[in-house]
Amino acid sequence: MTIARYYHAGCPVCVSAEQTLLNLLAPEVKVEVVHLGEVPARVAEAEAAGVQSVPALVVDGQVLHINFGAAIADLK
Repeated sequence: MTIARYYHAGCPVCVSAEQTLLNLLAPEVKVEVVHLGEVPARVAEAEAAGVQSVPALVVDGQVLHINFGAAIADLK
């Protein structure tokens, strides 16, 4: 089973992308949604994974930056 992490900041761009992605991904892909505005302690984790802006999806070590909601530096 593939596990993916979707990092976002809760802005309208992020929420819209989340809804679209979750509907597009295959059911066997487990997606952990991480709202960095609610759990700022995980900003460092996202940054270490290579996330430069949110929303972003991390799958198998690959970072997929989706649209642009906020820079990771703005969330610190």
